[in-house]
Amino acid sequence: MAEEVKLLKTWSSPFGLRAFWILKLKGVQFDFIDEDLSNKSPLLLQSNPVYKKVPVLIHNGKPISESLVILEYVDETWKQNPLLPEDPYERARARFWAKFGEDKVLVSIWNAFIKQGKEQEEAIGLAIETLKFLEEELKGKRFFGGEKIGLADLALGWLANLIGVFEEVIGVKLIEKERFPLLSAWMQEFAEAPVIKESWPPHEKLVTKFRAIREPYVAAAAQPK
Repeated sequence: MAEEVKLLKTWSSPFGLRAFWILKLKGVQFDFIDEDLSNKSPLLLQSNPVYKKVPVLIHNGKPISESLVILEYVDETWKQNPLLPEDPYERARARFWAKFGEDKVLVSIWNAFIKQGKEQEEAIGLAIETLKFLEEELKGKRFFGGEKIGLADLALGWLANLIGVFEEVIGVKLIEKERFPLLSAWMQEFAEAPVIKESWPPHEKLVTKFRAIREPYVAAAAQPK
């Protein structure tokens, strides 16, 4: 019996892209639905009643939520082109960097994106300090996974796209080639990998979206205190 694989995501979500990428890299046949989060479908609400968010992977009728969980589920379910190394220590390190990206990198860059004035200066400084850990981890490596794309690369892959969007919106360079040569090279190579390159959302559409997302933060900061 043919397997039924369906992915619920949105056109712009970096978290949905993670799930999309791994399915493509594994050669899994799947259908995807781009959800309208202002009018969530009954399928999304039924499949993820706890968070009511994308992405959701539905495999033979069974839903799996949260992008990092989906990455590991897909890697364990479809054994071809493994994204986690065999060595337990290296597997643990891959998971560490994936979580670091979620807990530290994403949070610090988002704060740099939404803050204003002195608070933004401080947030940018913190983001740069956080990114230095990624630069150090890439020493002697082509990807975080070594010589090929691995779990941590997919978890951190949003950097290769959204950093440029955020920089354009706020008018500040966060990842300069001189300061982050290895991270810059990784971003370029990851972004140009065939499966990755063909899946990026339109840049200008993202800029418009994130400019609109930022506007309320700018307006709130301009209010007298």
